[in-house]
Amino acid sequence: MTLLLSRSGLERVLETEAALAALRSGFGAADGAIAPQRVRTGLPGPGTATALIPGLVPGIPAYTVKVNAKFPGADPALRGVVCLHDLATGELLALLDSATVTAWRTGLAAALGTHALARPGADSVTVVGAGAQAELVLRGLTALRPVRRLTVVDLDRARAESFADRVGRARGIASSTSGDAREAARTADITVTATWAREPLLDAGDVRPGCHVTSLGADEPGKAELSADLLRSSYVVVDDRELAARAGALGNTGLGPQAAAATMAEVLRGEAATAPRDDTATVYAPVGLPWQDLALAWPAYRRAVELGTGTRFDFLG
Repeated sequence: MTLLLSRSGLERVLETEAALAALRSGFGAADGAIAPQRVRTGLPGPGTATALIPGLVPGIPAYTVKVNAKFPGADPALRGVVCLHDLATGELLALLDSATVTAWRTGLAAALGTHALARPGADSVTVVGAGAQAELVLRGLTALRPVRRLTVVDLDRARAESFADRVGRARGIASSTSGDAREAARTADITVTATWAREPLLDAGDVRPGCHVTSLGADEPGKAELSADLLRSSYVVVDDRELAARAGALGNTGLGPQAAAATMAEVLRGEAATAPRDDTATVYAPVGLPWQDLALAWPAYRRAVELGTGTRFDFLG
């Protein structure tokens, strides 16, 4: 029997602290022998089809395969499933809503990276792109450090105002909105970009010395949120050098894997070869790795089984 977990089912079983711990453990695990793969193809229309394989974490007796449809003009823009399989037998243990898993693992992994790279005491945040991923970053970040001030930028002003009001009240943060991403970034200790931008939103002059930027939008070819000059002048950390150069912030601005000073796994393990200077901006520009889907899906599945949440379905019946 396969357990079906919808968005509402996942939201009943996912917990911020447990998810952060699972992701932190995954970053700390030894690098696997199987390279992560992101397979993406355009479709005869506005969308793309993407698969992430295989989601593996040492010590977890399962693996994931994620299949997504990305249609920027749709609501939601991301739809698909995460397939959770038994590692020993291949049994399909669960099908999980991929939009929920992706938002949680992307947002909370970004929160871990932001907290690790931002200076102690950095407590003013600008968010560019008022969507689910940015909200999850704030949820994770406020669990890791105090946030005093939030500025929200979005092309849809009403959406920005709704985000600022909702997240500000939920997290106890003084919140406001701005119509200018560059100006809002210049006043922040931390800037998080989570957009569909295909042209850089921020340049080197838009980030103060010692501040931090996390860029989540450049996760496939053609998408770019940060300029090459900003990346060259910053201490850049990625989740995977080759993927970042092939389909992420580095490659989409003409830079190679050598532009990354470290991976987040190296930073969190204390293995980074260099450290940023106090007057150097830091950038975290992940693409998103398959193991992060497993890090979220496995504890969600186990918790759902424990609570009796979800729907059982026999695909072999």
